[in-house]
Amino acid sequence: MDQKIENMSFVDESIRSALLDNSIHYLSGEIEEDNIAEAIRWVIFENIRGEDETKPLVMYVNSVGGELAEAQALIAVMRKSKRPICTIGIGSVCSAAFMIFAAGTKGHRFVSDSASIMCHQFSGGFEGKYHDMKSMLKEGDLINDRMVKLLQDFTGLDARKIKSKLLPPTDVWFTADEVIELGVADYIF
Repeated sequence: MDQKIENMSFVDESIRSALLDNSIHYLSGEIEEDNIAEAIRWVIFENIRGEDETKPLVMYVNSVGGELAEAQALIAVMRKSKRPICTIGIGSVCSAAFMIFAAGTKGHRFVSDSASIMCHQFSGGFEGKYHDMKSMLKEGDLINDRMVKLLQDFTGLDARKIKSKLLPPTDVWFTADEVIELGVADYIF
């Protein structure tokens, strides 16, 4: 049994090493501090290791979403990357993962024709004293405004179209063709 565990660890490490050697990162699971921190470290590492600045970083995105603040941290780092970032949407590209996917360099965003793709308004909940809730509501408005601005930058759509097509009051599910038409993705693979 110990030998099987050692072999599995070796295989996992070999896979990680091969991905890193080829400037590839696989972002999956809930968008939360640990996996976003790993993705941020990867982008920073790839930018300082001296590779050809025209060679894209490749990030596979497969997530149902999670913490938008964590996604925004990764997006900020992606936007400052000297190297283009190719995003490849597979499986689920939803919520905060939708934002990360869309943040890929224009012309380098690929989506699978079988991906489940969803975007929605910022959601959250809060409790506490009235003034604290009022303050948190303001932060919710600020987050929503940042989402609109980011999506404008990623897609070229105006704020009105972003709010009606990408951020209406309900969850919106898209086909691969629809996200290309809206400027969220560039190619179907």
